Amino acid sequence: MSSKQRQVSRLIAQAGQMLLAHGAESTLVGSITQRIGIASGMDEVEVSLSASSLVVTTVYQDHCITTARRSPDRGINMRVITQIQRICIMLEKGILDHQLAQQKLNDVTPERYNRWLVVGMIGLSCAAFSRLAGGDLGVFLITFLASSVGMVVRQEIGHRHFNPMVNFAFTAFVTTIVSAQAVLFSIGNQPSLVMASAVLMLVPGFPLINSVADMLKGYINMGMARFVMASLLTLATCLGIVGAMSLMDVWGWGL
Repeated sequence: MSSKQRQVSRLIAQAGQMLLAHGAESTLVGSITQRIGIASGMDEVEVSLSASSLVVTTVYQDHCITTARRSPDRGINMRVITQIQRICIMLEKGILDHQLAQQKLNDVTPERYNRWLVVGMIGLSCAAFSRLAGGDLGVFLITFLASSVGMVVRQEIGHRHFNPMVNFAFTAFVTTIVSAQAVLFSIGNQPSLVMASAVLMLVPGFPLINSVADMLKGYINMGMARFVMASLLTLATCLGIVGAMSLMDVWGWGL
């Protein structure tokens, strides 16, 4: 029986670790891990979360096992989260036992979209913002170029596993350098719109939403940690923008 409890405890810890690493909000992490444990036959499951780790305790026939896992940030990936939710549902319906669930969990991979598709869509989204703000075709095209170049830089730095704040700062720097050409050469009817629109891809919206959701749902420490991280990313972006403006001697967005 203790062997089953150890296996289930590892399953719960791995699922929670993956959920936390790929951007799930704290309430979802706690709910899914507890449901997996109960569906696997545990009498009680308790999960404690922090910004970069989790502690799982299972109780089975008056025997208690506690395990801890580090959970470094792996980037937001909803595919991983939905796959783990499916495993949890199949456990609850009796389609899987804990051993088959462990095999399926091991097979979950954070597949991503084609990088050039992402670059193109990011470029179009930022360019669309410039168009909505009143920019003409020239503003639209240079915004598309600047944000696409910035996204390529962001992907390359991320692929080399640099600190996210370094990534955001350097991406903002390069994106602003490119977008500043619109102001220097007076491209379009409102060149300053390019500088404001091209860096919108660096707004940490998902971490900010998760931080507010966590605090509203009682996970104060997690919410504060995520809010601080989102604020640091915003600060890094600002430093990159100001550095590029200083280098190009182009100040202000003129909005």
